[in-house]
Amino acid sequence: MKVIAFNGSPRKGGNTHLLLNEAVRGAREMGAEVTVYTLNELNLRPCQNCGSCDDTGRCVIRDDMQAIHRDIRVADRIILASPIFFFSVSAQAKILIDRCQAFWAQKYVHKKPVQPGAFGRKGLLLLVGGMKLNEKNRGFECAEVTASAFFRTISVPEHVTLFYDSVDARGAIKEHPTALNEAYEAGKALVL
Repeated sequence: MKVIAFNGSPRKGGNTHLLLNEAVRGAREMGAEVTVYTLNELNLRPCQNCGSCDDTGRCVIRDDMQAIHRDIRVADRIILASPIFFFSVSAQAKILIDRCQAFWAQKYVHKKPVQPGAFGRKGLLLLVGGMKLNEKNRGFECAEVTASAFFRTISVPEHVTLFYDSVDARGAIKEHPTALNEAYEAGKALVL
């Protein structure tokens, strides 16, 4: 089983990174082949809304996204991990999502969605933010909507979401009573 994981955090060794590492560890322990992309370390340009993918179903921007597109097409499971920045996913994660416009065109314009392999396609969304979740702070909800559109566009019909609020300082997720174990178990469950 092929799993690709996207670390949308710019902070090395931060809370998002730690959560993602646990999910990846769980998936690998279940025998999955996992490729991790740390988006902040890649050469990724934002979508230029040029419309070329409407014509071809492919993105014409030449950067590290070509490898990501290739892996998305063959992945059985996809993990997206992001901190919450201004009520949404990070800029790094948003570039990834926006550059999947080519998959949208392929699916909805050309009627050629990504086909599932023998294991189907499932996703896992990991979100962590410093704000306290309440009726005024709805960053997780906004990020979930964005990520749901991403998963739907790349033909991942179902995903599980884990989110943790009030976790801000680097490494603070280690103090959360359940987060790391929940991410680990979610990684294992993802490949079952």
